[in-house]
Amino acid sequence: MGAKGEETRARLVRATRDLIEERGYYGTGLNDVLAASGAPRGSMYFHFPAGKDEMVALALTEAGQDIGALIAGAAESGEPPAHAVRRLLEALGDRMEESGYAKGCPVATVALETAAGHEQLRRTCADTYQAWQDALAAMLVRHGRDSAGAEAAACAVLALAEGALLLSRVAHSRTPLDRAARAAELLIRADTA
Repeated sequence: MGAKGEETRARLVRATRDLIEERGYYGTGLNDVLAASGAPRGSMYFHFPAGKDEMVALALTEAGQDIGALIAGAAESGEPPAHAVRRLLEALGDRMEESGYAKGCPVATVALETAAGHEQLRRTCADTYQAWQDALAAMLVRHGRDSAGAEAAACAVLALAEGALLLSRVAHSRTPLDRAARAAELLIRADTA
């Protein structure tokens, strides 16, 4: 595929990412993706012959990698885990606030809508969440936590973050996210003390 084809494919994926995060899976039609991307209809079918689920799965994977990079950056900062997690949640809050609370977690909206009926998307969401949890757990292990305790704490931090993003998005306020960041700090400090 040439540079123009790659550019068109990237525009389709970027438009899909933005739209599904704001509107969800069912609120995002193929015509919406075409309009937002400026791509011709034939390009969508050329690049994604398996249809909407293939395009959404790729968009979710890329979005998951972006958040994964935020987690890795926080983990590699050398800060104590509690501080790194706070920075991560602040970055997610900044991202949400910059979108005017139109965006929260790039995976959650689709996960809630499709987990029961779209196996490919359920797997993509599950794999993304597992990668985030594994990265958080690895950070805790590097700072002295045993593996089982690190996995449990990472799961709790991820659940706090996901719930807080939802509550903050609905309230149009960072307060739930700020409170979750404080709770995550307390959990990690208690867990690593």
